[in-house]
Amino acid sequence: MAIEIFAYRQGDDEVRENVPLDELPELLKDKDAVIWLDTDVRNDEDLREAEHLYSEVFGFHYLTIEDCRETRNQPKVEEFPDYLFFIVHGMKSKAHTSNFITKELDGYLGMNFVVTNRNEEFRSLDIVKKRVLANPRVFQRGAAYLLHQLLDNLVDLYMPIVDDFDSAITNLEDRVYEMETADNTILEEIMDLRRSVARLKRISTRQLEVLYRISHGEFPQIPENVLPFYRDVHDHLVRITDLAEGYRDLVSGLFEIHFSVTANRTNDVMKVLAIISVTMLPMTLLTGIYGMNFENMPLLHSPWGYFITMGIMVMIFGSLVAYFWKKGWLR
Repeated sequence: MAIEIFAYRQGDDEVRENVPLDELPELLKDKDAVIWLDTDVRNDEDLREAEHLYSEVFGFHYLTIEDCRETRNQPKVEEFPDYLFFIVHGMKSKAHTSNFITKELDGYLGMNFVVTNRNEEFRSLDIVKKRVLANPRVFQRGAAYLLHQLLDNLVDLYMPIVDDFDSAITNLEDRVYEMETADNTILEEIMDLRRSVARLKRISTRQLEVLYRISHGEFPQIPENVLPFYRDVHDHLVRITDLAEGYRDLVSGLFEIHFSVTANRTNDVMKVLAIISVTMLPMTLLTGIYGMNFENMPLLHSPWGYFITMGIMVMIFGSLVAYFWKKGWLR
């Protein structure tokens, strides 16, 4: 099990990294200390070690430890006498697609500690680790401010996903307008994009409730002076949720545009076929009449009858084409 412990005591010049595990009980008792325990659990053995640490050292409720064991939980926040338990989701884009995958981050917030539990890499956590090692200011402001930094960076990393959606929608719009015939590949991409946007909307909406509760003074573990920072994170997530809602409408519009363009292309084909049929109909009628087996027909025995008839056909064809062009049906 990969465990990283960062600790800071008021008055120190820097944050201690890789604090030994046996110092953890004493640090938790020190009210002037701020601790961040980051647990990276990748297998069953690591999970058992983490569960022992959570129950014996921190005294966390067994139901929260059970939630840490699962990886398909919904975002939530629960209050216990001495700590908060929370579940939030990070996002990671898939290479060369507009789709994304979610990553679950479980955690605890106490008066002087933050515990994060995960089973894969989180770029947002790495960003905060580099920041606190360079400057202890985050730890100086307390555990609640440290958790704000984690959530703020996690939500900020939603924006590249949102930007990917914007680019994908713009690209699909251009391709839909440029397509010559019905393209099922584009239609499949639109459907995949619609599902991804719906997932983004669903995930961001569920986490809005968590951040709303945290940012509006419901829990004593978060001091009054830190609440504005959480409200700022909540506002960022509201913006992302609004963008996701707008993208969902745009993708729905792409369906209508795709079907409209396909229908227009079909109408163009039908128009050409109809014009061909209309121009051929009078000539077909004329050849049908002269194909009847009657003796007394005009020009039947004339040496110029064939050429006169062909000339009439050409005149009829030219007149119809000129008429259709004047009406704008051939443009």
